[in-house]
Amino acid sequence: MSHRAAFIDRDGVLNEERVYVHRIEDFVLLPGVVEALRKLQTAGYRRVVVTNQAGIARGLYTEMDYEKLTAHVREYLRSEGVTLDAIEYCPHLPDAPVPQYRRACECRKPAPGMLLKAIRALEIDPGGSFMVGDKLSDVQAGRAAGIGRCFLVRTGHALPAEAIRAADAVYDDLLECVTDVLNGGPIRAE
Repeated sequence: MSHRAAFIDRDGVLNEERVYVHRIEDFVLLPGVVEALRKLQTAGYRRVVVTNQAGIARGLYTEMDYEKLTAHVREYLRSEGVTLDAIEYCPHLPDAPVPQYRRACECRKPAPGMLLKAIRALEIDPGGSFMVGDKLSDVQAGRAAGIGRCFLVRTGHALPAEAIRAADAVYDDLLECVTDVLNGGPIRAE
């Protein structure tokens, strides 16, 4: 059995975009995120976070710091009645200052590795799923993984024209995107 999924970037989509968020006190969920995740859960979509974490490769924080923040986020969402089916992250960079993370990999977006891993593990139908990000690399990763629709939100990075053209639609935030998708739209941006 294949499941539909929402693949969601973390920084700039779920939480405020700040430089290398890795401490609990710096993690701030954006307005409407819990409601959007709740709607996806109710509609039967798998909820999969896919996040590049270059700060690990840069030596700004450790994988243990990342795991601690991730556990906090999961617990907070659980207290709000929301669960995440998977959180995939990539700690690599081709030119990483920390040698153990220095490599070109298949998981760092725009490569599709994180999405493909979740597709296999959670029996996801990529064509019936969608990706939400705040950068062109999110859309590119979604396309490379065969995700049916790829959207951008304006809550994170500034969106250059190339990113806007590549996306199926652009929304103000995750809640607006999820609401539109669950209401049957959009097929393709105008």
